[in-house]
Amino acid sequence: MNISIVVPCFNEEDNIEKLDAELFPVAESLIGSKLPGGDTAASVEVVFVDDGSRDNTYHALKTAFASRSSQKLPIKFEKHEVNRGLGAAIRTGLQASTGDIVLTTDSDGTYKFATIPALLACFQHNVDVVTASPYHPDGEVVGVPGYRIFLSKGSSLLYRILLNWNIYTYTALFRGYRRRVVEQVQFEADDYLGGTELMVKAMLKGFKVVEFPAALHSRMFGVSKAKLWRTIKSHLRFQYRLLMHRLRLRSMFSSPA
Repeated sequence: MNISIVVPCFNEEDNIEKLDAELFPVAESLIGSKLPGGDTAASVEVVFVDDGSRDNTYHALKTAFASRSSQKLPIKFEKHEVNRGLGAAIRTGLQASTGDIVLTTDSDGTYKFATIPALLACFQHNVDVVTASPYHPDGEVVGVPGYRIFLSKGSSLLYRILLNWNIYTYTALFRGYRRRVVEQVQFEADDYLGGTELMVKAMLKGFKVVEFPAALHSRMFGVSKAKLWRTIKSHLRFQYRLLMHRLRLRSMFSSPA
């Protein structure tokens, strides 16, 4: 079995040393390791996606890591000429990936790279998606401003109510997907909604999603308030579409008076 790790990047030139020190030791340690079901990780592919960075991120990534690419640790570099958004970067990374299980993770250590093996351990034979869940009763939030927790946790609660599924966190980027999910589920959003849309649509198609209680850490570089409010509006529009979908289904199957 092969593993892919997709890492969207935007203005991360100053974060290269952190990736080198924290991501690659984990990726290398996974090669040859046992996975749930008795499979062995034959290779670990790392896919960097530079989402139109204004600094020297793309060239810094290639300079630091291109020479380390090998058969068991292939490293790919994708680039958007302009900033298209996190969802677009996830889509590009998923399309470039080849792994049987594909992970997506922040580039700045919002979720610790050292927890990747624990997330992979949740992939029992019937599990299709594993999502990090700081809002799970056993999860944790560290150093994140209260208003951001309120907005993110509130959004996840709305999804939980609308979908009636016992999932606590819908907004995490740190996730794992089986190849069949990547190939069969399409999502439209190019912004921060992209990862949520992908997971929700996978759930609606009947794929099994489980949570991995995890610690969410404060971002090294914050999101602007303007981008935050655009993200909130994107989630609200998508939630409205889900509500309308549920109401249509209810009317189709309700008995006439």
